[in-house]
Amino acid sequence: MRLTQGTFSFLPDLSEKQIRAQVEYCLKNGWAINVEFTDDPHPRNSYWDMWGLPMFDAKDAAAILYEVHACRKAYPDRYIKVNAYDSTRGWETTRLSFIVNRPPVEPGFGLRRQEAAGRNIRYTLYSYATGKPEGERY
Repeated sequence: MRLTQGTFSFLPDLSEKQIRAQVEYCLKNGWAINVEFTDDPHPRNSYWDMWGLPMFDAKDAAAILYEVHACRKAYPDRYIKVNAYDSTRGWETTRLSFIVNRPPVEPGFGLRRQEAAGRNIRYTLYSYATGKPEGERY
């Protein structure tokens, strides 16, 4: 099952040329870029581990891509994404986020059924990967 989070997630994986083009677009707009990674891809897990510090002053896409490649080398079996933050007054939010690395196998998600009061039924989404300890999920 393919994880679909962030921009471009329903498209095939981006090539290095396409990743560079997106990073250059972000820099052209003056957005700060950071790289994050995780082994818990749950859609509500918005707290991915940050690779280094946000690159507020980066003006060259090569510097960003260097950090992406370093993160891939250190964590080849994790999800890695690039975020672009717009600090313009009135926006002050993430404007672009896309996955640049995936584990070789994506086990997918399951639903847990829970019966509640009044014949209500609730479902909880969980990642099959979280059945293993952190750091050993992929």
